[in-house]
Amino acid sequence: MKIKFKLLTMAILSTVILTACGNTPTTDNSLTDIKAKKELVVGLDDNFPPMGFRDKSGQIVGFDIDMAKEVGKRMGVKVTFKPVEWDGIILSLNNKDIDLIWNGLTITDKRKEQIAFSKVYVQNKQIIIVNNKSTISKKNSLTDKTVGLQLGSSSETALAKDVALSKSVKEIKKYSNNTEALLDLNAGRIDAVVVDEVVGRYYVSKKPGMYKVLNENLGVEDYGVGIRKNDTALTTEINKQLEAIKKDGTSNTISKKWFGKDIIYK
Repeated sequence: MKIKFKLLTMAILSTVILTACGNTPTTDNSLTDIKAKKELVVGLDDNFPPMGFRDKSGQIVGFDIDMAKEVGKRMGVKVTFKPVEWDGIILSLNNKDIDLIWNGLTITDKRKEQIAFSKVYVQNKQIIIVNNKSTISKKNSLTDKTVGLQLGSSSETALAKDVALSKSVKEIKKYSNNTEALLDLNAGRIDAVVVDEVVGRYYVSKKPGMYKVLNENLGVEDYGVGIRKNDTALTTEINKQLEAIKKDGTSNTISKKWFGKDIIYK
């Protein structure tokens, strides 16, 4: 009996110890690791003006680029920008190929299942662009028309949510980037493009008289910086710096540089 009692006691103690070990919280080194390597690697689609794109000299520039650089400077680290295919960018983040996604990333419930987000820093809409001479004037004019959008983008999600509209169009063509979609619109291969407002209006402003934007949109959405779910310390730091550059007017200055107005979320 004593032997059985001792064995039972040992078994119970072992279970308690293992359970305690299993419940030990994982140390969050996300911020200290960034500070140690003195580098913040930002993943982006480098063909997404004005958020992030290459200028004539091949340098990556844009609104989000300037925002990330400013935050990195205040953190005391270098910011490196790494182009990634957009439909695989969340996988790249979770595989630790990059530290952040900072590139007009829409906050959605589906993405929240995979990654964490900073606080909202820009609010955006999904707009519909057509050629200036097009007879399309509203959403229901897209019936039996071909619509283009970027694969894996929030434009794709927004159109899918509008079930009546997505069922009424003839075809939805998906592109690796918005530039390709707009080139096909110019060539008459598609009839309309669904795109982020911040991107679409930038293109429209660069080509006066070529495009028009429909008054109706496919909904309002929020932009946030994409961060790995367990990187709580890094998330806190990014939020802290975003708030700081908003309070001192730096983000306002960056916004006016790229959009001619302050689009920072208040």
